Amino acid sequence: MGSGDDWPQALGEVRDRALRATDVSFVITDAADPDTPIVWVNDAFTRTTGYTSAEVIGRNPALLRGPATDRAVTAELNEALAQERAGSATVLNYRKDGEPFWNQVSVAPVRDAAGTVTHWVGVQVDVTSQIERQAAQIAAVQLERRARTGLAIVARVSELLTDLDDPLALRNVAALLASDVVAWAGFFLDDGGLRAADGVDLSAVPRGRPRRHGPPPAARRAADRAGDGGAAADDAAADDAAADAAPDPVQQLLDGVLDGVLELDVDAEHPDCSASGWLSARLRPVLAQLPGAPTVAVVVPVGGRRRVLGVLVAVPLAGSAGPAGLDGLDENAHTVLYLTARRVGMAVDNVRLYAREHQLAETLQRAMLPEQAEIDGLDVWTYYAPNSEHAQIGGDWYDVLQISPDVVGVVIGDVVGHDVEAAAAMGQLRSVVRAYTFEIETPGPVLDRVDQLVAGMRIPRSASLVLATLTRAAGGWGLEYSRAGHLPALLVRAGEVSQLAGASGSLIGFGSSPRATARADLRPGDVLVLYTDGLIERRDRPLREGLDALVAACGEVTAIDSAGVGEDLLSRLADAPEDDVALVVVRLPDPLSDGDSPRHSPRRRRWLLPGEPVSIGRARHAVLRTCRAWQLDEVASAELVVSELVANAVLHGWGQISLGLFDTGDGLRIEVEDSNPAPPVTTDGHAGRIGGYGMQIVERLADWGWRPTRRGKLVWARLRS
Repeated sequence: MGSGDDWPQALGEVRDRALRATDVSFVITDAADPDTPIVWVNDAFTRTTGYTSAEVIGRNPALLRGPATDRAVTAELNEALAQERAGSATVLNYRKDGEPFWNQVSVAPVRDAAGTVTHWVGVQVDVTSQIERQAAQIAAVQLERRARTGLAIVARVSELLTDLDDPLALRNVAALLASDVVAWAGFFLDDGGLRAADGVDLSAVPRGRPRRHGPPPAARRAADRAGDGGAAADDAAADDAAADAAPDPVQQLLDGVLDGVLELDVDAEHPDCSASGWLSARLRPVLAQLPGAPTVAVVVPVGGRRRVLGVLVAVPLAGSAGPAGLDGLDENAHTVLYLTARRVGMAVDNVRLYAREHQLAETLQRAMLPEQAEIDGLDVWTYYAPNSEHAQIGGDWYDVLQISPDVVGVVIGDVVGHDVEAAAAMGQLRSVVRAYTFEIETPGPVLDRVDQLVAGMRIPRSASLVLATLTRAAGGWGLEYSRAGHLPALLVRAGEVSQLAGASGSLIGFGSSPRATARADLRPGDVLVLYTDGLIERRDRPLREGLDALVAACGEVTAIDSAGVGEDLLSRLADAPEDDVALVVVRLPDPLSDGDSPRHSPRRRRWLLPGEPVSIGRARHAVLRTCRAWQLDEVASAELVVSELVANAVLHGWGQISLGLFDTGDGLRIEVEDSNPAPPVTTDGHAGRIGGYGMQIVERLADWGWRPTRRGKLVWARLRS
């Protein structure tokens, strides 16, 4: 969403500066000219090729080709140009001074509004070092007869590393190496000190790196000599200084002081508190059981992007020394260990990077999930799904507030962006709107106060929202609302849909005049739908058409509960959303018509609940409403089962709780997901105290099971009919 007419121009200037400042070469050519001459290059192009902008403007990009350029590869790029499609290739090109370099070229057409290709954009990356390194590695492996086996093992290692969620993944990699390359192998990660990477969660983010791997020997001796007074302390300090001065090659490898691999003599003298001493003590019993009882192990650093994450320790095969390798380690084994350590390092680094992002996203999501309570007289259903491309972080939000026993606030909003800054801005706005709504209640004045505060806070992102308050009245509810640059809420009454388009205004923070408040009366059976643009916005259609589709879908909904209305709208409009989706559905129950024949609405329901005890009551109310809407008989059993499953998730899980209800045709299926991967356990209760019988109750009423999920586990139960 823009903030003014100058926004596209400012964004264009930032884009131009970014293209000039980047280290990636960009070239733009004129597609209208048969010779496709260059019309623009950035500074990175001149640095990479040696040609100035003036020397290449008007010339064909083929000027970078030379005598050893593979014409078959360039023909592939020419074919992509002829077919007006994107293409890429790695080409041997030449700089202005004649120096060859490997150029990874990607080209893509630039089309105008009519679809005509007007220009071509080329992205060029100098990959000479990577190509030469790969060639050197392949040549080294091919020198020995065991090269094919080594490459096959490396490929197998890559396959094993695709599943780092398996806590035994690195043990399996080490076992693969020990099957043919070395006599024994093991991984040790440096997470606050070395530890064996066997059966550990590789996605766990380390929180520190103590310098010592155990209490210093002098400190232990000083403790043993209690009573010696200052003399013992002086001796301890002297011994500590000596231990610190002793060489610690393994620690130097972990710190990046040493490069390459090292040989560790496990029988040599190392301070107990050092990394070398700690590792030697754990390797001695292992080496003692190998043929010939070797005393030397090879230590290979496992490097990540910014630091060494740990080490790969290997014991060479007996009699496998080679002239080009280390003592006791032939060249092929050296290469395989190096490649394996490199792949393991990048894989562990990637999984931890993802874990950090996911942890940050989940923390933000948990902090901003509304703690919605059950509201007497209203049936409220909420839904939020961030776009999976945005690391589970988005700027959409909703809130449902019990302002007083007879006044309820509902707000839905959208902050521009899909990053941590957008989420932070959203959190600030949500808190501000919530605070002022409890104080003032009338939507227009609330947004006036929000405008004033936001202008002073200088929140860097634009935002839109709709704020509505519902006040209990005789025979229904009174609705007041105000809009700040947001799409209108919809009111559905007896199949007729009207847009609540009144009280419109500019985006939050840009209000220059008092905000208006519009009013409407709600009757039993009415449905209020608030949403963000992710529900209706698509690249292949105007926003107006998306809004018309939503209006049409609301008019066709037959569900008699808010969750059914929401699920129906999602099934029609949000199968493949291109943006974050937030949706709030408020329905006024109608005792006179809700007991009619069953409606043909989707037979599934979903809720996201905070991991707090209040969610148990919300879950019970949700299953009661759903069973009534679906006219199911097993209401009491369903209420009991869902209470136990949600209670277990609250007590033993963490993060959000997802509740799903499904009518399978053979009975009601209940699914509860939380972030604790540990499976549920049926117990005989807790001795001496109440509780512990939850899963026994579930087992008596339903068939149940569980399965791991990406974020934890899902426990399901199907009620017996």
